[in-house]
Amino acid sequence: MKKFIKILAVVLIMAGISCGVVAFLHYRDEQNAGEEYEVLREQVVDPVVSEEDQEEPEEPEEPELLEPSVIEEEGVDCPIDFSALQEENPDIYAWIQIPGTCIDYPILCRQGDNGYYLTHTYTGKTKKEGAIFTEDLNSLDFSDPNTVIYGHNMKNGSMFRELHKYKDRAFFEENPDVIIYTPQKMLRYHIFAAYTSDDSHILKSNDFTDEDIFLNYLQKILDRKKNMSDNVSDDIELGSESKLITLSTCTSNAEKRFLVQAILNETKPIKEEK
Repeated sequence: MKKFIKILAVVLIMAGISCGVVAFLHYRDEQNAGEEYEVLREQVVDPVVSEEDQEEPEEPEEPELLEPSVIEEEGVDCPIDFSALQEENPDIYAWIQIPGTCIDYPILCRQGDNGYYLTHTYTGKTKKEGAIFTEDLNSLDFSDPNTVIYGHNMKNGSMFRELHKYKDRAFFEENPDVIIYTPQKMLRYHIFAAYTSDDSHILKSNDFTDEDIFLNYLQKILDRKKNMSDNVSDDIELGSESKLITLSTCTSNAEKRFLVQAILNETKPIKEEK
């Protein structure tokens, strides 16, 4: 009996050590999440150009979002070195920046494998933070009625963790811009909604090519104004021609997602290199 108790004690100690090691490795991975992207950012993002391009526009006389539209203007300099990015990984097709947050990442899409970047970084390494990505259900030029962009909610603040700041009404109102660069254009979006939703697949649950379905979906977003916990802009007008992005990240509840939604209100071509 004593021998059995000793063996059991050793087994329990070893199990405790194993659990401790696993917990430590998990903690270390969480704290180091996103380091690859910090290095990439230093290599391919021009902070000087980026800051100039993100200057706050002058206040318009009328609410900017009453009639969302796409405005073609003179070309802008691109602060992102897409040539270097696509040499690194051809799946990189865009870059997202959200002023007021640390969200400043490449956007990837793996044709034929929509789950790949849930667990792989832009370098192809298997890591918990994965990448910021879209599915091949969306086009790569942001021309769809609703482009859904996914990213993990990492505890160290990286990836899409800071989307949760939009739960705060003051932050929601003071930080409305999302900027997306592609090799061809710069797109500026205005955040108009932030709320917790169920985990239903947005693109598979809604045929946005059907105008009635899309308009019904937009109305459901606007109806969320009634919920005290949801943030929806008061001056937003959505229509069949609206172009949305939906930024989706996880919550502490595995059956819920936190969504931040924005409408396209400006696009500018990228200047051609001389």
